[in-house]
Amino acid sequence: MTQKISEKIATLEEKVEWFYGDEFRLDEASKKYQEATKLAKEIEEDLGKLKNEIKIIEEDFSKES
Repeated sequence: MTQKISEKIATLEEKVEWFYGDEFRLDEASKKYQEATKLAKEIEEDLGKLKNEIKIIEEDFSKES
């Protein structure tokens, strides 16, 4: 199942908060950072797709006017 953008953002926030929490361990930091970076890129791509979809819808509505 594909996560919604809002769910991905919530997951990313949890990953970032880990760095500030009591469970932070230096030996895990690199892996956690890579996971967070990958998720941030996915969110950015999802937002880009959504932006394109909105532009298409806007163009369709402007043609009907």
